[in-house]
Amino acid sequence: MNMAGHIAKHFNKDALHHAYLIEASGARAMPEILEFLESIGVAVVGNPDVTSIAVDSFKIEDARSLNASATLKGFGGKKVFIVTANSFLSEAQNAMLKVFEEPIADTHFFVITASIQGLLPTFVSRFFVIREERGEGDEAAALAFLKAPYAKRVDFLKELLAEGDEDEDDRAAESARSKALRFLNALEALLHKKYPLREGSEAGFFDQMFAVREFLRQPGSSAKMLMESVALAVPLNIPLAVPNL
Repeated sequence: MNMAGHIAKHFNKDALHHAYLIEASGARAMPEILEFLESIGVAVVGNPDVTSIAVDSFKIEDARSLNASATLKGFGGKKVFIVTANSFLSEAQNAMLKVFEEPIADTHFFVITASIQGLLPTFVSRFFVIREERGEGDEAAALAFLKAPYAKRVDFLKELLAEGDEDEDDRAAESARSKALRFLNALEALLHKKYPLREGSEAGFFDQMFAVREFLRQPGSSAKMLMESVALAVPLNIPLAVPNL
């Protein structure tokens, strides 16, 4: 899906919010953020006032370092922090609450994560939240996945996560988990919208999807194995109760 403008349209150059929480992959969000910063006169290359942090799991020590850096005086103009993480540990979120609830003059945060679900409500409440717009392509892919037999679902996941789930490169593994989270979000949204929920265990696969989402946020987890469990948990020939599908 072409994301051009879908994130940046939420940025008001005349009244820029001090903290944005963006539900998207770093690869999708970062270009728009950098282009927007350049458009308002903030150099993104060789500028000591622009800090980019990309980690798989944002831990307490990362939070403390960010807090300390945010309080330092800048070299002039706006100070910008761009943080990309697959997950934020609870203690790290709690440690950052104060810096996000008490805006620092000319200091702005752009926090990017694949899924906002699971973040502490008190943490999320400090931000201007931007959720990635899902296009027809996302829903079509999820629908095709649901209609496919188990073997085809597994093949789909292999292609989706082709960039190194089992690679020794941490960034490749992080990318795989981020892609898995994004697809899981689209799949779950489609199921909640289309599937006629009933009592009992018939829709128990939602519990499996919730568990997989939690494991995907953990460093070292295998996106391929976790998503294959989703492929097996969601039954075949699921009745999608909406006409014209």
